[in-house]
Amino acid sequence: MRVLVLGAGALGGYFGGRLVEAGSAEVAFLVRDARRAALAREGLAIESPFGAWRGPVATIAADAVGPGWDVVLLSCKAYDLDDAMAAIRPAVDGRTAILPVLNGLSHVDRLAEAFGAAHVLGGLAKIQATLAADGTVRQLNDWRWITFGERDGRMSDRVAAIAAAFARARGVVASAVPDITARMWEKLVHLGTSAIGTVLMRASVGEIVRGGGSAFLHRLLDRNAAIAAAHGAPMRDEFMAEYRALFADAGSAYGTSMLRDIEAGSRTEAEHILGFLLEAARRAGVPEDAHEAALLHARAYEQRRLAGRLPRG
Repeated sequence: MRVLVLGAGALGGYFGGRLVEAGSAEVAFLVRDARRAALAREGLAIESPFGAWRGPVATIAADAVGPGWDVVLLSCKAYDLDDAMAAIRPAVDGRTAILPVLNGLSHVDRLAEAFGAAHVLGGLAKIQATLAADGTVRQLNDWRWITFGERDGRMSDRVAAIAAAFARARGVVASAVPDITARMWEKLVHLGTSAIGTVLMRASVGEIVRGGGSAFLHRLLDRNAAIAAAHGAPMRDEFMAEYRALFADAGSAYGTSMLRDIEAGSRTEAEHILGFLLEAARRAGVPEDAHEAALLHARAYEQRRLAGRLPRG
């Protein structure tokens, strides 16, 4: 199996690097010139509770991309989707499956419109990882899941092949599922809940709980579950139990990538996550005050960032 990974950041670097380590697929990373030069000098480095790894990886420059890939793993930020689609277009031919693990849902329809529905799988990643200043991919906890499937529910040969490639990879739990759209809604429910909480409070889940915010997080969880149900994706009981426990855990260090982006003074995926959920709440008739407040908070932050008015560390 030939796998093209767009980028070698936190998600692409981790999952693509683990495939390289396992030797279960022919993997190349489509990266910008500076990252390509760094990878050529130093290789790709992963630090993880499941074992560190450093090794050489194949890279491709944008002007050298061509067809012949079985899978394109798309792990960019949502706000980079247009550039990402342009970058992978030369790689997509009749055999190519695009596996996006972006946060949210709206990117799937955009990819289907651009490349054809038959090329686009559903997918999600549940992992906390970051790209350190020195280029190391650092996994922050024991979350290591990548889940994918055909959007029509078929268990096809191509999703079975992807699962088989990941099965040999250390520090990865990969699952091909028949209900990927429902699973993506589940991720949006938990991510939306934690993003609203951590963006508004500028704190981790545990810090919010210790401050008395567990009931607030549970109300958000219930509202987001109601939004999903209104859009045809009711939450499973076991999912709700898992995240009720998380949002009551005073010791949890869970903080969203959106919070880390704000703390770093970086651009956020607020429109793709919070904006999508706000509009979905309005369509569903679900109380939207917290969704609106979080989105306005993120938009105001973005205005300060663009104006160069963020506090300096």
